[in-house]
Amino acid sequence: MRYDDDHESPDLIDKRGEGPVMAGSGGGAGLFYIIMMLLRWRYGWVIVLAIVGYVAYTNYFARGPSHVGDESTQVAGTSPGGSVVKDAPAHFVAFVLDDVQASWQRDFAQRGKAYPHAKLVLFSGSTATACGAGRSATGPFYCPEDERVYIDLSFYRELEQRLGARGQFAKAYVIAHEIGHHVQHLLGTDKRVGAHDEGATGGSVRLELQADCYAGIWAHTTEQRSILEQGDIESALGAAAAIGDDTLQREGRGTVRPDTFTHGTSAQRVRWFKQGYASGQLEQCDTFSARNL
Repeated sequence: MRYDDDHESPDLIDKRGEGPVMAGSGGGAGLFYIIMMLLRWRYGWVIVLAIVGYVAYTNYFARGPSHVGDESTQVAGTSPGGSVVKDAPAHFVAFVLDDVQASWQRDFAQRGKAYPHAKLVLFSGSTATACGAGRSATGPFYCPEDERVYIDLSFYRELEQRLGARGQFAKAYVIAHEIGHHVQHLLGTDKRVGAHDEGATGGSVRLELQADCYAGIWAHTTEQRSILEQGDIESALGAAAAIGDDTLQREGRGTVRPDTFTHGTSAQRVRWFKQGYASGQLEQCDTFSARNL
């Protein structure tokens, strides 16, 4: 895969290295619990004031004035002073994110629609999101509540070393898939899936397979910009196959239960990526109307 490491998206937020999220939906929940316990003690209010003062002090001086306000001002690839950070993984993610979103912006413009960009957050271990606590064990995910993609880059090591999906385009496919969920959110498609809509032909599987198809559409557009190299599509297909529900269940517990599927089989994920790649058309990704997934 050819990419320009000087070409980066302004929508990348780097939160790697920040402290782990406490129990609950965020760190604030853990602090609230501690405060409530302390209030049961005599003179607990003195301790509460001390804690609040300490947290405010450490947050300001540990993170620095550049973090005050909107966190989106802290963009991966640049330091608070504007100098370039030598971080190849962040450069790669920033390039792919920019290219994927630019392709969807063009597509939406041709349809007379606006395309509000998603943000992508890099984190380590765990992080607070509008959808609750995000954890690396979950893998990359999209939160529609804050319109952000969350990725712990350790997933890429897992993808390559444990699942055997190698190559840069396998990593790019993951980003394109998650941005596909953002496209679904903008189009209102995600509202067609219920909270417990699982199973081999359920809404969750159809939503995920459509995001795979959207990733294929982006791959189709890369041919126009000479990004693709020999073996790239095979790399993406390897990633799609490696994270199919049947493959993961068979490797994890030795049995396959289609009634618990949420993303589709390896063959289905490969098929729908190919569908998007071959057609390059959003209309060809209607998994919700498809009888045969």
